[in-house]
Amino acid sequence: MKRSMLPPGACVCVAAAMTVLAACSSPRSNFYTLSPDATLESAGAPMPVSVVVGPVTVPDLVDRPQLVTRMSGNEVKLNEFARWGEPLRSGVAAVIAADLTRLLGSPRVSVSSQTVAGTEACRVRVDILRFDSMPGEAVAVDALWTVRVTGRTALLTGRSTIREPVQGADDAALVAVSRDIAAAIRSAPPG
Repeated sequence: MKRSMLPPGACVCVAAAMTVLAACSSPRSNFYTLSPDATLESAGAPMPVSVVVGPVTVPDLVDRPQLVTRMSGNEVKLNEFARWGEPLRSGVAAVIAADLTRLLGSPRVSVSSQTVAGTEACRVRVDILRFDSMPGEAVAVDALWTVRVTGRTALLTGRSTIREPVQGADDAALVAVSRDIAAAIRSAPPG
């Protein structure tokens, strides 16, 4: 029977190589979601209105799994290990719907993918033009929105441009967009 013999010190080299290879493993990915503001309160009497949020569009630049941060005017950084736990546009829609639920005092606010078409009194479309995170500085959201109120021909439209200093929560700018939309719905309730 033939035995293979390793030269002296070979076991130490093999153990060192395995340690180096273990240290070279990829960093662990972290997954993130947007969150509605649980501290929001209705800005007036509750409105028993049915609102559907969607569609929501986001810029192609940030419509990807990786979190994108703006480093300077023309430089962005994609973080391969910081990723969205859901598509960004559905996260934005869900946050705006949850914020509108609180701001309008109506439990009948939903995202378009959860609603039967034609059952809403108001349909909200949001086109996010800019969704930037500048590390250690601010979060900026620029959104065009349209509210179609059942029974009215004129659309309610607006633009919300928000820049919030970074203080731990990156979704504060979406709260401002939700407030603007809620104010528009309150100003012209369904007829």
